Amino acid sequence: MNPRVLIADDQALVRTGFRMILTANGIDVLGEVSDGLEAVEAAARLKPDVVLMDIRMPNLDGLEAARRILAADPRIRILMLTTFDLDEYVYEALAAGASGFLLKDVTPEHLVASVRLVDTGDALLAPSITRRLVEKFAAPGGDPASAPTRTPAIHRDLAALTPREREILALMGRGLSNTELAARLVLSEATVKTHVAHIFTKLSLRDRAQAVVVAYETGLVAPGDED
Repeated sequence: MNPRVLIADDQALVRTGFRMILTANGIDVLGEVSDGLEAVEAAARLKPDVVLMDIRMPNLDGLEAARRILAADPRIRILMLTTFDLDEYVYEALAAGASGFLLKDVTPEHLVASVRLVDTGDALLAPSITRRLVEKFAAPGGDPASAPTRTPAIHRDLAALTPREREILALMGRGLSNTELAARLVLSEATVKTHVAHIFTKLSLRDRAQAVVVAYETGLVAPGDED
C-alpha cells in the first residue's frame, strides 16, 4: 500500500514541487499546509502516514508541530525539511521523535524513496550527515535533563541493556545497518533485528534516529569514534 502524505511548508513552490513528484510516483498527497498550526490540525483530521514538515514556518515552527502531532498520534512518521544539513533544530526533531530529515534540494528519486522508507517504520539516516549532526549538537555523558527539547518518552539509562545490546546500540550510533551489524558481529540478520527490537522496547525508542541520539547523549559513542 502506498503511503499517504501531508506536506507542511510555507513555500508554495516547494509544496507544489513535492506534490507533483509524489503523485507522479503513486503516492497519495492528502493535503498541503503553510504553517505549523495548520499542520497539527490537518494531521489530526487527515491521519497521514507521513508528514513532510518544514522546520521553519510561521505561527508554529515545525519542531513544535512535530511534537504535538506525535503526542497525539505516535503512528505518524515525520520527515523534517531543512535548507541546511547541520541545523540544530533537525537534531532536536530527531530527539523528539522525527524519523529523519531531508534537504529541500533532494532529488525526486530520493524524496520518493525516503517517504516509502519511513512509512515502513524505519528511520531515514544518511550516516555521514547524521553523525556530523549528532556530534555537533549532542551532549555525550551530559545530563539529558539539562537539554530543553528532549522528549520524556526516551529512557537514556542503559542499565537495562545486555552487553550485546549495548554493543549493537553503539554500532547503530555509528551508522551501521542491520546487514552491516550482522556481518560485523557474525550474527544472522534475524538475530540482529531481535536485539534491535529489544533495545527499542527497553529504551522506549521509535526508530534508529532516536537510537543514534541516545548512543551519543549517553556517551556510548563519542565524536570521532571510528566504525
